[in-house]
Amino acid sequence: MLVTAEIPFRSGVDCLFVTRIVLVHGSVGNAEAAFGHLVAPLSERFEVEPYTRSGYPPRPPLERIDFDQQADELAAALRDGDHLVGHSYGAVVSLLAAARTKARIASLVVSEPPAFGLARDDPAVQAFLEGYARVSRESPEAFASAFLALVGSATPPGRLSPALEAGVRAAMVERTPDQAVIPLDALAAAPFPKLVISGAHHPAFDAVADVLEQGLGAERAVLPGAGHSLPRAPGYLETVVSFVERA
Repeated sequence: MLVTAEIPFRSGVDCLFVTRIVLVHGSVGNAEAAFGHLVAPLSERFEVEPYTRSGYPPRPPLERIDFDQQADELAAALRDGDHLVGHSYGAVVSLLAAARTKARIASLVVSEPPAFGLARDDPAVQAFLEGYARVSRESPEAFASAFLALVGSATPPGRLSPALEAGVRAAMVERTPDQAVIPLDALAAAPFPKLVISGAHHPAFDAVADVLEQGLGAERAVLPGAGHSLPRAPGYLETVVSFVERA
């Protein structure tokens, strides 16, 4: 459920209010896993909504997860003034939702969306997609190990916890995000500012980020040090806060 209350911006100006930062997670981990460490520091300045996509715990599991359906769900949940921040698969959903929502969002931040259809001819993208096609789906453990290694995130040690296993099973039934049709022209024409973040760890993600930077007329930030787990990268919090405040 989305929070509706507003909290004051704690800058010494009691009458100043801001709207929400909506955080949309990627694959495997839900919103708490992806952004839980950021909620407390962000809440000192903003209202924060960690948005868990359908099919991920604690929401009921789904037999199939589709970015188009999730974009419609997210678009309906947004409200005027929201700052939308999406990571990985959630960034693909956020790009689509930002173009579809009737809300007048204030800004859009996406970190390494696997919208590989934007750069399908790039050799690194082709190699990544070939690698993904070989990822084992024999068990959640096998999928987690191979998938997280492929994208450049830390692999879980040992046996999966129940919550993590539920997230892995959700990732296993996601429609592949290279099929997403990103409406670059519509997003570029939208009045809200855009920021694209990449981690300088994989040329396939860099290729997509390059296309988005140019196609959206977006700002670009490169934050190495955490691979694909960009919400944990050094400087991520400061980069998002600075962008949102300027927006």
